[in-house]
Amino acid sequence: MMDLSDIHALNGITITPADGPLKGRIRPPGSKSITNRALLLAALAEGTTHMTGALKSLDTTLMARALRQMGVDILEPDAKTFVVKSSGRLAAPEKPLFLGNAGTATRFLTAAAALADGPVTVDGDAHMRKRPIRPLTEALEQLGVKAEDSNGCPPVRIEARGQFGGLVEIDAELSSQYVSALLMLAGGITHPVEVALRGAEIGARGYIDLTLAAMEAFGAEIEAKEAGRWRVISESYHAAEFAVEPDASAATYLWAAGAITGGSIDLGLKAEDFTQPDAAAERVIAAFPHMPEEIDGSQMQDAVPTLAVLAVFNERPVRFTGIENLRVKECDRVAALATELSRIHPGLGREEGDDLIVASDPKLAGQVLPTRIETYSDHRIAMAFSLAGLRIGGITILDPACTGKTYPEYWRDLASLGVRLEA
Repeated sequence: MMDLSDIHALNGITITPADGPLKGRIRPPGSKSITNRALLLAALAEGTTHMTGALKSLDTTLMARALRQMGVDILEPDAKTFVVKSSGRLAAPEKPLFLGNAGTATRFLTAAAALADGPVTVDGDAHMRKRPIRPLTEALEQLGVKAEDSNGCPPVRIEARGQFGGLVEIDAELSSQYVSALLMLAGGITHPVEVALRGAEIGARGYIDLTLAAMEAFGAEIEAKEAGRWRVISESYHAAEFAVEPDASAATYLWAAGAITGGSIDLGLKAEDFTQPDAAAERVIAAFPHMPEEIDGSQMQDAVPTLAVLAVFNERPVRFTGIENLRVKECDRVAALATELSRIHPGLGREEGDDLIVASDPKLAGQVLPTRIETYSDHRIAMAFSLAGLRIGGITILDPACTGKTYPEYWRDLASLGVRLEA
């Protein structure tokens, strides 16, 4: 097995195709989405919260560091536990909060900063500074919070102006994270707040359910007045004992690795045991190589890269729809998928409007097609295209360390299944 002790020193990893079905047992890391929600809610709750099964990755490290800057005491007694001790109040940090390209942390803290005792600046890296946040800053202004962004993107400066709250309407077509950010903020305000969708479109509605469930675990009272409208009536959060479930988005790579090699990987729980929306991808993966000709990715967005690479070996071409929000993720994932698929074989992937069409060709399996896959600093592009390397020789994933954003042990887990990796 190659030495993976210093993944950051590797320019690329070349995958040797599997010589048989991949089988084994791997427990995916904790959910990034749930970990970051719970970290914030624990910081807003008075008392001591114990979080078990949590994800320790770049994104959650950035969230924890930002909360520490705001006066929250966060201990890490082991690799899967956070102990959060908080007064329930946030202090204005001395320096801007730097959150890299962590979208959940950036959006959640942009809203939560309204609860701080002074002005807060939320910033990120060059990628984050291109990701839209204007719908959220406009919503905060509706509540009476001063929120100034930079041409619709971070950095953002937030400052509460006395009492704030009431009704806020939000356009969530670009991201459900805007809604989640407002809902979690509402639970920390001392009087009722109503959050209402403006329009019917919303990306990944299932993530709002994750937010509501996490809020209730920390004592929030939420009334769903009608579809797309919630009233949060609690005055404060309380500390909790909170268990984080494994990451469904990470699970898709393992389900697909089993399917693409004719094997089966035991994750320790079934797809129906997950509460995260990306678990719906398991039904599509189970249909391989007879995946449907059209797949709506709107409610399982982070699973689309996995499904797109799996579709390379499907028996018929696949069109992915409802994925326009993928253009404002860590990179433009629609363009990245089309570009890198066609780098493997000309015409294998193409964009049609905001749709992605994969020209499936099962005959590519077993061929040697030396290809250096650009990952655009995007963990999901790296992990998804590693699946192609299980069937096609010569696939090299550049910047393999970018998987540390959500799945630091990905390459070790892949190697533990018997996959041979070379630097």
